[in-house]
Amino acid sequence: MKRVDHAEASSHFIKSKEHLEFHDRRLWDLRQKRDREAEAIPEWEELRALASAIKEHTLSHLGDYLEQFERNATANGMRVHWARDAAEHNQIVYDLLGKQGVEILVKSKSMLTDECDMRPFLENRGIEIVETDLGERIQQLDGEPPSHIVVPAVHKLRGDVAQVFSRTIGTDPKKSDVPYLAESQRQHTRPYYLKAGAGMTGANFAVAETGSFVVCTNEGNADLSANLPKLHIASIGIEKLIPRIADLGVFVRMLSRSALGSPITQITSHFRAPRPGTELHVVLVDNGRSERLGMEGFWPSLKCIRCGACMNTCPVYRRSGGLSYGATYSGPIGVIIDPAFNLRKYSALPFASTLNGSCTSVCPVKINIHDQIYRWRKVIAERGQLPMVKKEAMRMAGKVLSSPKLYRMAVKAAQAGLDYLPRSMIYNPLNAWGRQREVPKAPKASFREWYLKNR
Repeated sequence: MKRVDHAEASSHFIKSKEHLEFHDRRLWDLRQKRDREAEAIPEWEELRALASAIKEHTLSHLGDYLEQFERNATANGMRVHWARDAAEHNQIVYDLLGKQGVEILVKSKSMLTDECDMRPFLENRGIEIVETDLGERIQQLDGEPPSHIVVPAVHKLRGDVAQVFSRTIGTDPKKSDVPYLAESQRQHTRPYYLKAGAGMTGANFAVAETGSFVVCTNEGNADLSANLPKLHIASIGIEKLIPRIADLGVFVRMLSRSALGSPITQITSHFRAPRPGTELHVVLVDNGRSERLGMEGFWPSLKCIRCGACMNTCPVYRRSGGLSYGATYSGPIGVIIDPAFNLRKYSALPFASTLNGSCTSVCPVKINIHDQIYRWRKVIAERGQLPMVKKEAMRMAGKVLSSPKLYRMAVKAAQAGLDYLPRSMIYNPLNAWGRQREVPKAPKASFREWYLKNR
């Protein structure tokens, strides 16, 4: 399986200065809004600590809480299914749709179904899938995966969306104002809710105590998907469990503030039982989560509540775009989740980070993201998954950095090179640091030289 080359993939995004600047500015705006909301709550850090503790406790007793959820959900009238991996999940969904003769499925945003590649699986078997979230629908119509956990089409400009809609649903390509585009998509999608034989959602949280689950949205599309068709299927990763309904308030207070810098999502829907005359099925999905739970140093990634705060603050993600990661999960959280799915394929991703720790500092459940990124780098090196060029570069760097004399000589040589070498010697395909950026001018004196002169 081909390795994802994040640097190469990101170069295509970086070529468009307009897209790059908008993407960076838009996501940093979300980060700043998050900060304002967090600072307005005196107990914010206590909430983070409590949320982290609840998640750690749940993961430590996950088997018990899953069984409790199944018992209570079944008693409520839901039907619970278990899927060990993506293949089982997709087959379960397909069988449920087949029994009802479903030809059209409307679904709300779900990273889990993207992770399982469910849409192509079902489409290849004759079932039409309609994404009802605006961002997801844009991406579906454009033949692209989502680029962000919360705002799937954040890398697109209004003009891009206008062109996609013009090509696919017949809008005016010259009209790119947001109300027109949003209303056009709404009018195009609404009939599908009435024609669909089934609706599908994910879940933000599942509560063991009540056998219920919660979906948080801003558009209302999940409610329409769940309540208009007679069959509702919810795909839920096993890590979405929390013990009690009383715990839910902690996470609901933090989710939208961390994701979008808003006090709460516009719609927080609780699903506890099927409506009269309908069916409600829950598919609990493992797909590598149990294995990750047993991985020392990496299990805290299962605390993630998919808010995207780490992506909004990450300087690498903001300047490379989510599609460059080549995976369902991008940004810092993707960097620590993806290698657990396929270490060889995603071995480059842990190096797409400056290890600045900003991701860890904004995480509402206090996942030690930058520590795990560093741990993955060690694992990748130990298992021989480093490309030869990087391996040799690290070997040489290790020798230079371990010798003060060699290090000082290298600094002098670099200074001279930047001052006197022609541009072609620095900015060429062999020098990754010279791609897409100007190397800063070297200072006149190193810190050591300044220190020796001024101490």
